[in-house]
Amino acid sequence: MASACLLGSSAAYAEETKSSDGAKLGTVDIERVKLEGIGPGGDSKVSRRDPSDVIKVGDYYYVWYSRGPVKTGYDATVWCAKSKDGLKWEEVGESVGKSTVAGAWDEASVFTPSILVAEGKYWLFYTGISKNMKVKPDSKIGIAVSDSPEGPWERLPENPVLSSSPNKGDFDSHLVDDACLLVRDGKYYFYYKGRQLGKSPAHTQMGLAIADKPGGPYVRHKDNPVFPGNHEVVVWPQGTGVGAMIGKVGPADKVRTMQYSEDGLTFNATHTTNGVAFAGGTYRPEAFTNSNKGEVPAWGVEIGKSGKLYCIQRFELEWKAAE
Repeated sequence: MASACLLGSSAAYAEETKSSDGAKLGTVDIERVKLEGIGPGGDSKVSRRDPSDVIKVGDYYYVWYSRGPVKTGYDATVWCAKSKDGLKWEEVGESVGKSTVAGAWDEASVFTPSILVAEGKYWLFYTGISKNMKVKPDSKIGIAVSDSPEGPWERLPENPVLSSSPNKGDFDSHLVDDACLLVRDGKYYFYYKGRQLGKSPAHTQMGLAIADKPGGPYVRHKDNPVFPGNHEVVVWPQGTGVGAMIGKVGPADKVRTMQYSEDGLTFNATHTTNGVAFAGGTYRPEAFTNSNKGEVPAWGVEIGKSGKLYCIQRFELEWKAAE
């Protein structure tokens, strides 16, 4: 841990210390580290937020994030930064801009990126909103593809690849957002968050769509939602299963926990955490290898504060087994 740069952590864990089957849970300490280049103290008129998971290509780590003049993601474009050590970052530039097509679904803003590496290409998932929203926000998810992590990027003609459900009773009938991708059993697992019409952000839940090809079509799983909560979608391959970090949205016995699912659908708590990653993403070197050798993440990136706006900061995870 880079203790000289730590922003501090809480010693208070979630009250729930046992899993649903009565087993005692382990704990995970979350500590923060300031970053250079995309961290605090940069351009006071720019907000950086909603970072993707981190990938490594050659000597460089890459991350994508929302960048714009306001605190929310609703006036933003998707940018990229790279780093050799995960601490000092250099902005590469804009990856996906707002659509220039009048009336397009992603004309007003593009934000909350996520990355997939497959078939020798880079698939950048992003959320978009329109200028003439019938519900606010009317977010949908699209994909841009490139031969290089530094672009140029081309939107898929099939966009958006995931929209809110037309069935008002579904958990994702208001919006879909916050993609997080895995390769599992030779298929592309697209986890996302959804919210039902008439419900508040406190009722956000996690869903899953699956495709045979990285560009889709993505088909919602029949058992959606797969988790009853989670504002931030943070998942990773863990052995033969899927791990997940749960934030502060969801049932009281599930928030601020690490979860594991053998089938990628039914999750159970394994650890409590001393806090939450704010719209975070993790470094997951086995995310797209289909190797069944994924391990729990050691670090990631999240939203941090930079004056009145936001920046990107690093978090580090210390996993402790139940005593």
